[in-house]
Amino acid sequence: MSAADEAVTVLVNGQPVRVPPGTSAAAAVAMAGVSAFRSSVTGAPRGPLCGMGICFECRATVDGVPGVRTCRTRCREGMEIRTDGA
Repeated sequence: MSAADEAVTVLVNGQPVRVPPGTSAAAAVAMAGVSAFRSSVTGAPRGPLCGMGICFECRATVDGVPGVRTCRTRCREGMEIRTDGA
């Protein structure tokens, strides 16, 4: 079985993205070509910074739950990720 056979499909702002098992939701969003995950209170674009869940800049809505730290969330088949800009 190849790595492509083991890939999972997630939806990022409605767009299907195939990723290897164990990929973070933040990486899946980046693979979808999205650079701004959310906006600051002043409207500035925000995206992953620390990559380990401390900065909270990578928050998005995952499976209907807002404010999920995508760098700490592993992709699973059928997961839906929505960024603020979607």
